[in-house]
Amino acid sequence: MDVSQRLSFFAALFRVDENPTVGMWLLYLTIAALGILVYKLGFAQKLPLLKSIIIYSFLLLGSTVLTFLAIFLPITEGLVVAALILIIYKLRLRQHKKAEANVK
Repeated sequence: MDVSQRLSFFAALFRVDENPTVGMWLLYLTIAALGILVYKLGFAQKLPLLKSIIIYSFLLLGSTVLTFLAIFLPITEGLVVAALILIIYKLRLRQHKKAEANVK
């Protein structure tokens, strides 16, 4: 069975099977960036600096594990969908608050 047929979209896009070093780093950076984006859009609260450093370090550590899973599983694609949903939610929430402020 050909491994390139089983790769997820982003793993195939970054050509993990042909150039594993660069492909894995690109996949890791994509997952880390999307993970940070999803965290900031959906879950982030104002925290002290040390707590934020701890959260982001665990987020980056978890991205390492997710990178290995993302070779064959749609981890990155799921993060893209989550980010899009949260962006739409934030935009709609901002529009709703603006419209509510204009009514008063």
